[in-house]
Amino acid sequence: MTETEIIEKINKFLVEEFEVDADKITPDAKLKETLELDSLDYIDLAVVIEHNLHFKVKPEDFTRLVTVQDFYNFALAHTD
Repeated sequence: MTETEIIEKINKFLVEEFEVDADKITPDAKLKETLELDSLDYIDLAVVIEHNLHFKVKPEDFTRLVTVQDFYNFALAHTD
């Protein structure tokens, strides 16, 4: 899977599964403040990641993810 494909998948499930406004999804957008994701969303996000990107994520991994770019980088590092 290419970097572009991963980014597109992430953006798509943020919009579809978490009802995030697509215009708010920018690399420097903050997951909590800008996209308004909370700790319960992170649990759901872990499931969505496993289903769509095919790797497991632990809840504590989210403590390192502040921006959308952090999320992209994390996903890129964990996919083949």
